[in-house]
Amino acid sequence: MRQFTVGEIHEAIAATRPDQECLVFRDRRLTWSEVTERTRRLANYLNSRGLGAHAERDAIPSHESGQDHLAIYLHNGNEYLEAMLGAFKGRVAPFNVNYRYVAEELTYLLTDSSATAIVYHSVFAPMLRSVRGALPKLRVFIQVPDASNEPLLDGAVWYEDALAQSSAAAPSPASPDDLYILYTGGTTGMPKGVMWRQADALVECFGGNKTAETVDEFISALTGRRSLIAPPFMHGAGHWVSFSTWNGGGTVFVPSIPERLDPVDMWSTVERERIDFMLIVGDAFARPLLDELSRNTYDISSLAVVLSGGAPLSSHMKDELLNHHPALLVVDGLGSSEAGGQLQHLSTHGAAATGAFPVSPGNHVLSDDLSRVLEPGHDGLGWLAKSGRLALGYLGDPAKTARTYPVVDGVRYVIPGDRAVLRADNMIELRGRDSVTINSGGEKIFAEEVEAAIKPHPAVLDCVVAGRPSERWGNEVVAVVALRPGSDVTDDELLVEAARHIARYKLPKAFVRVESIVRSPSGKADYRWAREMAARG
Repeated sequence: MRQFTVGEIHEAIAATRPDQECLVFRDRRLTWSEVTERTRRLANYLNSRGLGAHAERDAIPSHESGQDHLAIYLHNGNEYLEAMLGAFKGRVAPFNVNYRYVAEELTYLLTDSSATAIVYHSVFAPMLRSVRGALPKLRVFIQVPDASNEPLLDGAVWYEDALAQSSAAAPSPASPDDLYILYTGGTTGMPKGVMWRQADALVECFGGNKTAETVDEFISALTGRRSLIAPPFMHGAGHWVSFSTWNGGGTVFVPSIPERLDPVDMWSTVERERIDFMLIVGDAFARPLLDELSRNTYDISSLAVVLSGGAPLSSHMKDELLNHHPALLVVDGLGSSEAGGQLQHLSTHGAAATGAFPVSPGNHVLSDDLSRVLEPGHDGLGWLAKSGRLALGYLGDPAKTARTYPVVDGVRYVIPGDRAVLRADNMIELRGRDSVTINSGGEKIFAEEVEAAIKPHPAVLDCVVAGRPSERWGNEVVAVVALRPGSDVTDDELLVEAARHIARYKLPKAFVRVESIVRSPSGKADYRWAREMAARG
């Protein structure tokens, strides 16, 4: 099967629509030809600094990299996606940096990744200055100006100057074996870099054509959608959907306020730009967007699809959204850093649901002991798994790679950590992440299931569930809840709501009230924080 690179496909699409808009951020409306030129210039700048591929994939172990790595330490903006695409073209492996990290976490990440180059917003220059002495491998610094007006770091170059001094000629061809590295969020453990071959990431993460044998076949069915990306690009969902939009010949729109979710900015952009596709992350994004729709009127008739990825979107919030726009299609997208995209569930007006997904090719449920693939209607819980084109594994960690990517009956699978049941009707029913399972009284209770049972109460703004030690139960379920302003609700009333959805043994033994739930910028719950709150309560 013919395999492609990300840059090769982007340039082929650009040739079909050079003057159409490719990337819009604030007052920058970049055409496909402009993005092509800018990313070529960045690739050539990186190459001019001695960065690129130094060993081909077939000459090194699967858990190692033969390329230089570019850390992307940016808020959302055109530079983020340009940096990824330019790195791909220059045979440098890009990877994401969580901009909320403190110095110790940032040092760990840049050391673990063996980063040799970094592109960063000026606001992060002081943090980078404080740790660069502990990072001898990091030698190329590219700074993007912002409202902080922080001066250029010693030895760094301004982003636009790097482009201006570089050639717009096409760089040497990249290889399908070149890497894309995606660091996990680290909400349940230390972040790890998942290494994807570029050719595999193109189809499994970036929505590319899985059966194409030629470039013309790959780009034969371009849709040209107009996508508004709400979550940060520093997490997979944001840049995956951006590249998926590009691979369909569409336009990526970046919110004008990238540091946080601003519902007014989001809905105004939908209205002004006639957006037809919007990406959000679960309830944490949906709740403020829905509240704004209830307060003010926007023309959102152009919107055809809202995709939620990275965190569950509750059924009652889907119903609210569909009541505002009955013609909308609400899609749950399930995937992970380790597996790429996996499953999708579609909700329409009057038929919203959450938690179960139709089986799709390459997706399976493996037995608890990982000895076999389970048949529909099996007894007990299994592991959600995927086969086919998978990531190589974790950078520098063959042992963890072997655990996450087991071989069963000669077939290599990935097991991201979700517990699941394959029902007799060929629906995969998710129970939750094993890493946040609470073992209470001999029963396994999944945090996400309890959260989903509490959130429908109208007084609840947000909720996250964790376990804490208990003499009676071993561990007990504790719900950490943030209530809507002015709400007055008792624990018993919250229990009544939860009992409508889950068995009694799963009900929280206690509630801890907080002003707000700590989540990552992508909307994912911070379960380490939740456990701390549960212990204090």
